[in-house]
Amino acid sequence: MAAGKAVNFLQKLNQRINSKNVLFFDMDGTLIDTNFANYLSYKKAVESVIHPVPNISYNPDIRFNRKTLKSMIPNLSETEYERIIIEKEQYYKDFLLETKLNKLIADILLKYSKTNKCVLITNCRKDRALMILDYFGLTDKFSNIYFKQINNSETKVNKYKNAIASLRVPPDLIIVFENEKDEIADAIEAGIPDRNILSL
Repeated sequence: MAAGKAVNFLQKLNQRINSKNVLFFDMDGTLIDTNFANYLSYKKAVESVIHPVPNISYNPDIRFNRKTLKSMIPNLSETEYERIIIEKEQYYKDFLLETKLNKLIADILLKYSKTNKCVLITNCRKDRALMILDYFGLTDKFSNIYFKQINNSETKVNKYKNAIASLRVPPDLIIVFENEKDEIADAIEAGIPDRNILSL
């Protein structure tokens, strides 16, 4: 975001937020750009499991995930798939240097963590999320952290509904920082007003 737009954004934000607001921050792609590190972790895991090594290209506009892995390497056996997932998590620490802090969102977090309840709501697994937050010294800026949740049917839980139910916060008092369209839809489904969802 250009400097002028960032200043304007912060001015409007300061006018909107009061002491009653609770700030929800997404991590991957919002607070911290983790796409390239995530891709490199998958790539290294694939190279350690599959021989000959298939070509896995990087697309900065698409987050490399389990679905991407299966579409790029459709003939993966279940054993190979499981090994790649496990090794990807282990290799992630090797690529922390490739993660980048979103300074604008980080500055908002640092400012309002002194006056408001700030909550991290992520679909990232606990170990990786804490590793990344610790790397940037942000772990203690959050009053609550909600990690990826899977229900009994192995489907993803709406992270916003989960946090709202746990915190018992009226949805109209929540300000959300989120960049994923599907997650924005989940926030709206959870009752958070569209005007309170900020995507950069």
